[in-house]
Amino acid sequence: MQSKDLFERSKKVAPGGVHSPVRSFAGMGREPVFFKKAQGPYLWSVEEQRYIDFCQSFGPLVLGHRDEEIEADVHEMISTAWSFGACEPYSLELAEWITSHIPWVEKLRFVSSGTEAVMSALRVARAATGKDKILKFEGCYHGHVDSLLVKAGSGLAGVAASSSAGISQRMAEATIVTPLDDDALLEKVFQDFGSELAAVIIEPLPANYGLLIQRKEFLQKVAALAKANNVLLIFDEVISGFRMALGGMAEILGITPDLVTYGKVIGGGFPVGCYGGRKDLLDLVAPNGPVYQAGTLSANPVGMRAGLRTLQKMKRLNGWSVLEERSAYFESQVKGAFADKGMTFIRQGSLFWFHYKTDAPLRRVDQIPPQQKENFNKVFLSGLKNGLYLAPNAYEVGFISMAHTNEILDQSASILKAALKEI
Repeated sequence: MQSKDLFERSKKVAPGGVHSPVRSFAGMGREPVFFKKAQGPYLWSVEEQRYIDFCQSFGPLVLGHRDEEIEADVHEMISTAWSFGACEPYSLELAEWITSHIPWVEKLRFVSSGTEAVMSALRVARAATGKDKILKFEGCYHGHVDSLLVKAGSGLAGVAASSSAGISQRMAEATIVTPLDDDALLEKVFQDFGSELAAVIIEPLPANYGLLIQRKEFLQKVAALAKANNVLLIFDEVISGFRMALGGMAEILGITPDLVTYGKVIGGGFPVGCYGGRKDLLDLVAPNGPVYQAGTLSANPVGMRAGLRTLQKMKRLNGWSVLEERSAYFESQVKGAFADKGMTFIRQGSLFWFHYKTDAPLRRVDQIPPQQKENFNKVFLSGLKNGLYLAPNAYEVGFISMAHTNEILDQSASILKAALKEI
């Protein structure tokens, strides 16, 4: 069984041969690798090659693949029930754990993905405020919700244009788009549109179009302007929630959002998302209130058990401190090698990214150097050849897990250094 053959078969039955675009290895000049097994920090391909994995399913596997403790709970749950479509205690236990540890999440609702969580949070915001428009930031990704799959249009600041076919201009115009890290334009957008905005949504750590670490002062300004204009603040912490800290970026920044969306880590590797926040806002959701949202497979018991055990283990091991220590060690091992090639290795917590060197910290998508794709592809393909798997896209970040020991990080650093020598 070979990846090349499987990809040819897959292209006959799936668009582009994949079920999510980034998996296609587009622009890499080769077919994607098909994987058949995972454990800890490793992936095994159908060709039986082992890879050190820094994609970690794009973030949820904070403990690594198939952590033994979590796997035991998953097996127990699967032998008990797969799905109920009814009330059960497993989602209650996870909800109680989250709400008891995160003060700004007074109530929550589980869904099956981050996209669903964002879509539902926006619906709540519109219902609560009676207003329609949403403010988002160029370079922040919030799933494939129609109203947020938009980009800044030309002309008047703030006017949006669709970034996907199939989204009407009328839908796009319901969203205002502004650049990250631009205080003056942010103030102008609130001056022009503040009375029409239901919510402002932002990744407090933008990590879907590179790792665009924001100034705390800018994020504080976003929160202050939202409050001053009676606009709800939504933190999209689908990636950063329970990975950057127990309380995510909201805890690190000391900023309290009105609504927050989570995913990734809270499912322990299974498809889980949730939206939560102030009690008065969540009480607008059916059956308590007029905001309808439902999901047959929401709060799947397997994901609920896996997520709860993952969070409990991270707290027990003080996992966020462990991840910070190991990630800082990895950074120290590779940063100089990247600098020697005129590149910058940047990191926050257990997330990392690298790009061509810039004069100032890179905080906006329009600041990303044009060589990004070319340089990344060379590093990616060399690493792949030598048993290192990064997310197959120049604008995706890397994830370090608890399964990445210092020994494995040393091996990874050696592979990356060898890849850099080929540039």
